[in-house]
Amino acid sequence: MSTPRLSKLPPFDPRQVPVVGVDAHLPAVPQAALTPQALRERFVAPPPWAPEVSLERKFMDRPMADAAVLIAIVLREQPTVLLTERSTQLATHSGQIAFPGGKADATDRDLSHTALREAQEEVGLDASFIHILGHLPTYTTGTSFVVTPVVALVQPGFVLNPNPAEVADAFEVPLAFLMNPAHHHRHAFEWEGQRREWFSMPFYDGATERFIWGATAGMLRNFYRFLSA
Repeated sequence: MSTPRLSKLPPFDPRQVPVVGVDAHLPAVPQAALTPQALRERFVAPPPWAPEVSLERKFMDRPMADAAVLIAIVLREQPTVLLTERSTQLATHSGQIAFPGGKADATDRDLSHTALREAQEEVGLDASFIHILGHLPTYTTGTSFVVTPVVALVQPGFVLNPNPAEVADAFEVPLAFLMNPAHHHRHAFEWEGQRREWFSMPFYDGATERFIWGATAGMLRNFYRFLSA
């Protein structure tokens, strides 16, 4: 089997790439739209809308592969989103903030099953706590994954058991924070005549900065567009 070939992207710290814009002029999703009932209703009868970002510039030379992630909305007093910090041992997106998820297996019934299986394998989140609401449009990463975001409500009471081979940490970020564009930063840089752009949503968990960026931030931005449509 041949090894996937990375293009000559320069090594960089995404935190150091300049912020070219912050979308504080856009309205935040109101709290009333973030309740469990409002989220269920939005998926039952979605309004006309379109994802803002759905395709990254490719920088890995390998065939496309289907994948799914779980946008797990934990039903705290103020809802949160479960995120992970990927292990630095992983071949792609190592060390980045991500949703639980991964590549579809041939034995998966569908992409919802992929997301549930990966959440169990990565962080030990049992499917009995999860109620799937629906899917967002696919997001194609520069590493050649066609990712289906599976949005779900998660009842509290679960106990996580992160797999250290895949996950360095698991944590939660308030949904209201992520659905407020005042926290959506735009970054851009030029490389070999191509402009690469992405969102970030830096969040401070106490003294720890959780730098949410790239595909994860792009899918959250699309979720914002879905809820604010």
